[in-house]
Amino acid sequence: MLKQYHAKATFFCIGNNVQKHPELFQAIIEGNHRIGNHTFNHAKGWKTTTDQYLEDVKLAQDTISKQLGNSSNHGNLFRPPFGQIKNSQANALIKLGYKIIMWSVITFDWEQDITKAQCLKNAMSKTNNGDIVVFHDSVKAFKNMRYALPEFLDYFSKKGFRFETIDV
Repeated sequence: MLKQYHAKATFFCIGNNVQKHPELFQAIIEGNHRIGNHTFNHAKGWKTTTDQYLEDVKLAQDTISKQLGNSSNHGNLFRPPFGQIKNSQANALIKLGYKIIMWSVITFDWEQDITKAQCLKNAMSKTNNGDIVVFHDSVKAFKNMRYALPEFLDYFSKKGFRFETIDV
C-alpha cells in the first residue's frame, strides 16, 4: 500500500515481533523504510522500573540490529509504547543516544469500539503538513488501518503531500 503511493514510513518495531516475523521485518527494510525501537515486549513505562525498561529497550535493539545486518535504515529512534515514559527512563535513553519520537496525530486504529470511518476521520481531520501520524500494523488495528490508510494516502497525495521517514 505504501509503495503504491510512493510513501515512506518509520516503523517503530517491537523486538518480539521482529523475532517472530523476520520476513515482515525484511520487507520493511527492503521497502527502504526507517526502523525505530518500540521495546521488546511493548513495555508500559509507567508500570516498569527504569532498569527493566532499559533492559527491554536493549533487548529490542539487539534483536533489530541482528536482523538488520549492514542496513542503514536503523538509527537511534525510540517511541515509548502507549506514549508512556517516566522522566528517568527518557533521560536514560537520551543519554544512550536515543531520540524519543512521539506523534502529532493518532488514528486510534487499534480501538475496537470505533468504526473504520471514525478512524479515517481521526486521521484526516487532524493532519497538517509536517505531522507525524500513527497507524498500527497489528492484528488489533488491521480492520481500521486497512480501510483508513489507503484513503488517507490517496487524499493527501492529491493535495500534494509527501510521506517520508522521520529524519532527525
